Amino acid sequence: MPPNLSGYYRFVSQENMDNYLRALDINVVLRKLVCLLKPDKEIIHTGDHMVIRTITSLRDYVMDFDLGVQFEEDLGPVDGRKCQTTVSWEGDQLVCEQLGEKRNRGWRHWLEGDQLHLVRRGPVQLARSQSQRVG
Repeated sequence: MPPNLSGYYRFVSQENMDNYLRALDINVVLRKLVCLLKPDKEIIHTGDHMVIRTITSLRDYVMDFDLGVQFEEDLGPVDGRKCQTTVSWEGDQLVCEQLGEKRNRGWRHWLEGDQLHLVRRGPVQLARSQSQRVG
């Protein structure tokens, strides 16, 4: 049975974000801005339904979805693109596949103790971040 990820997580660290965003063809100004942000996450996980809210001082980004069901994700606030997204479990990892203009795009979330790990996957780059559960 997969873990329940519900909780509030404070940003701890991130690695390789600029290179990851460059691989997605994000302009330099937006890349620099994103790399300065320290996003918190709030996850509400109820059965097969999840809401993941990424919270920054600039703008919040909300994913509201049912596990295993493809939906159109509007990444306008991030890079102006839309994609077909499916989020499902692979063991204890929450895995997102984003089909669209950029190939091999997606992410993985998993818990180690109270640390929420996130690995973002782009066409040729990975970015990693960690957050600490606080609630």
